[in-house]
Amino acid sequence: MSSVFETQKTIREVLVKILNNYSLEQLNKIPAGFNNNIIWNAAHCVAVHQALIYKLSGLPSKVSAEFILKYSKGAKPEGDVSQDEVDEIKELLSTTLQQVQKDYNDNIFVNYHEYTTSLGNTLRDINGALEFNNYHEGIHTGVIMSIRKFV
Repeated sequence: MSSVFETQKTIREVLVKILNNYSLEQLNKIPAGFNNNIIWNAAHCVAVHQALIYKLSGLPSKVSAEFILKYSKGAKPEGDVSQDEVDEIKELLSTTLQQVQKDYNDNIFVNYHEYTTSLGNTLRDINGALEFNNYHEGIHTGVIMSIRKFV
C-alpha cells in the first residue's frame, strides 16, 4: 500500500501548492460553466476521503459531519469561504492523510461496508477504497486545473 499512500501524498501536495498560489478571491470564484470552485474541490477531496475510508469502515471520521455534508457529492458552494477555512482545508489535506496512514498501519480498518460508486466501482475493502480515493482525487485535481485557467 505504500505506493497508494505515496500517490495520495503527491496529490495532496499539489492541492496545497495550488491553494497557496491563488488569492482568496480566486479560490472562491466559480467560473462560467462550472458548478463549484477551487476551494470546494479541495475540501471535497477531504470529505469524500473521510466517507470512503472511515465511515464505510464503521469508524468515526476525523472531520465533522457538517464538513462532510458541506463538501459531499452533490453539494455546491453556499458562499465564499474565509481565509481561516482555507487554512483549515490546507491543514486537513495533510493531517487526514497522515492519520489514515497511521490507522492503516495500526490495522484499525477491520470491517468495510461494500459500496458501489456512481462510476460503477464496487469497493469491497479498505484497500479498494484507498485505491479508488486516489482516482477520485485525481479527477478533482483535474477539475481544479481547469478552473484555475479561468480565475
